[in-house]
Formats: sequence, C-alpha cells, structure tokens
Amino acid sequence: MSRVGRPRNDNGSLYLRKDSSVWQMGYWDDEGRYRQESTGQRDKAEAQKVLRRRLVDRDEGRLPGVEQSGLLTFNQWADWFLANRSKPPSCSPKTHAANENALKFLRPRFGMQRLQDITTDDVEVYLRTRLNTRKRVHTSLGIRLGSRLKPSTVNQEFRVLRHILNQAVKKRRLLVNPCNGAEFPVKLSGTTRKPHVLTASEQERLEAAAPVHLRNIITIMCETGLRPYRELIPMRKTQVDLANRLIHIPDSKTVAGVADMPMTDRAREAFVSQMRASLDSEFLFPNTSTGRPLTTVRKMWDRALQKAGLPHFALYELRHTFATRLSAGGVADRFVTQMLRQSDAAVFKRYSQANLSMMREALAKLDRQAGEHDTHFLTALAS
Repeated sequence: MSRVGRPRNDNGSLYLRKDSSVWQMGYWDDEGRYRQESTGQRDKAEAQKVLRRRLVDRDEGRLPGVEQSGLLTFNQWADWFLANRSKPPSCSPKTHAANENALKFLRPRFGMQRLQDITTDDVEVYLRTRLNTRKRVHTSLGIRLGSRLKPSTVNQEFRVLRHILNQAVKKRRLLVNPCNGAEFPVKLSGTTRKPHVLTASEQERLEAAAPVHLRNIITIMCETGLRPYRELIPMRKTQVDLANRLIHIPDSKTVAGVADMPMTDRAREAFVSQMRASLDSEFLFPNTSTGRPLTTVRKMWDRALQKAGLPHFALYELRHTFATRLSAGGVADRFVTQMLRQSDAAVFKRYSQANLSMMREALAKLDRQAGEHDTHFLTALAS
C-alpha cells in the first residue's frame, strides 16, 4: 500500500523565532516554492491580517510584483528614493539635504540588509543605539566626544527611514513597513516645541517693531499662509494680480503648492505697500546690492522679536497662525489643509481641489482674534 503524504497547507502559517518577538510567516507561492518572511507585527491578530493579504496577492496573481524585494537591499532602495522621491521638484532642496544627511547614519546599519529582512526589532535596536551615541566634535586637536544625540535628531532619522520604507510598500517592494510597529524609546513631548501662534496683540507689536518689508511679510503670511523662502520672498511683481486679488505661485515646496491663491484686503494692502517700497525692481523683496530677491531675513526677524518682547520662533511658523485662524473661524480641517496646499496625496485624492470662490469664503472666516480665545483649535499641520 502506497503512503499518502500530508496535504499541503495552502493557508500559510505564523511562527516566532527564538530571538525575536515579531511574527514570521510561511506560505507556498503559485510556483510551489515555500516562502518565509517577516510580517513586521508583534500582535498575532495583525500578523494574521498581513498573511491573509499576502495569500490574496498570491491567489490573484500579484505575487511576482510584491516579491521583487526578495534581493533588493536597503542601499539600492535608498538610491531609488533619493533619485525619484527626494530630489526637486518632488521635495525642496532643504528636504533632500535632510534625507541625504539621515541616510549617512541609516546606511551603515541597514545598507546591505534586504528590505524584507528588516524587522521592527532591528529598527528599535537602531534607535536605542543612536540615542546612546555621542556627538563627534572636530577640533584642532582632533575628534572628541561630546554630549549624547538629542532625541529630536534621532527621531528625524526615524521619520526618514519610515518614509523610505513607506515608499517601498506603495511600490509593492515590501509587504509591510517595520517602522509601523516600532516604538520610540523615549518621550518626545518634552523635546519638541509646539509652533508659536501669534495673537492679534502680538502681531501688532511685532509689526510695529519690524521694518517695512518685514512688516509686509508678516501680514501676508498671516493672511495667506504662503511659505516664506520658497514662495513669498522670491516672488515677482507679475505674480500678484491686484485687480482680481490673486497670487500666482508657479513654484513651491511640493507639486500641490503650485496654485493660484486669493488674497484678503489686509494682504492686498501689504502687497501694495511692498510694491511701492521695492520701486522699479521686478521682485517684491529685492536685495538692493544684487538686484536679486533677498535670501534671508533671519537677523531682522530676530531683532523684531526681541524688540516686541516675544519668544523666539521661526518665521515659517506664521503658517501655523494662518491655519489656526482659519480653523477658529469655523473652516473644516480638511479644507485648511487644502488652503495650505499640502502635499498629502491621500487628502487631495479624497477631497476635490478647492475652487477660488470657496477659498475666498474660507479667507473671509479668518478669526484674527483666535490666539486671544481660551479655546484651543485643532488644525492641520502647516508644513
């Protein structure tokens, strides 16, 4: 009598390795080969969901696409990310530089590792190691070790890693992002500062302490939410349509940032004032020495804050003031996000683009006394 072998389990299975708390999965592919890989999950129920998605991909013939990460290393994917998702126009030069800097530390740890082999435990070990790392300070006598890295510095590297691996998931090179299950080893609440939102009285003091062109920058940003160094300060006069009260933004931090923005009465007055102050220049904020736009207003901004008696915060944070005032006026957060021209593809895919009439209605609701209220308003992050 011939022996009958045990029937093959086509539903896959979950198991734990001795040295890891992350669930692994095993399953047969459509070519009869047994596959083993990490689910990236510590919770068994969540790991079961990952396995089911993998089996659906197999049964619907999509498995070859998601398995292309089999031999793909982190270094190879990081190179693709820098070339296709980090460089302008996808991101600003500053963001690209930050991504490159983070990868200087991520590559030595994950570089030669296959994408599918990176686990949540690997990510958490990296975070703990970096938090215990001391700064290397270059001096005339050589390199000395300074204080430990700030949690905010390590968190920035964590954010870059998560973003890179999220792109791998979207491109079906990775099943699940191992960063999703990772917990940051320390609390960040005491290490990150909330953006400063100007009250109406603070804005009056700040504008009184600022020179004319900085005063106009403050007013325009609080009324429109324009990005200072990418959109407003390099602006040409031809981009401002005073008759129709429109601002044309041909270049921005993100693709979503390229748009036509309406302006309030206060913003229009500030634009008129700045056009007069800039005389015959084609730029709104020209450098009188070079004829080109100003590259920074940081020093005069710092002096104005000090003279007005305000705590130091970045000029960019005036976008948060704009967002908060919109929200305080009753504008829905999803619409605030559109007014800020965010790059969140999910938001723009779910909600239709705001037309100009709707944007004008939203600007009319700006609550310029928002900072004076006791109520705290939740707004979309003005990044």
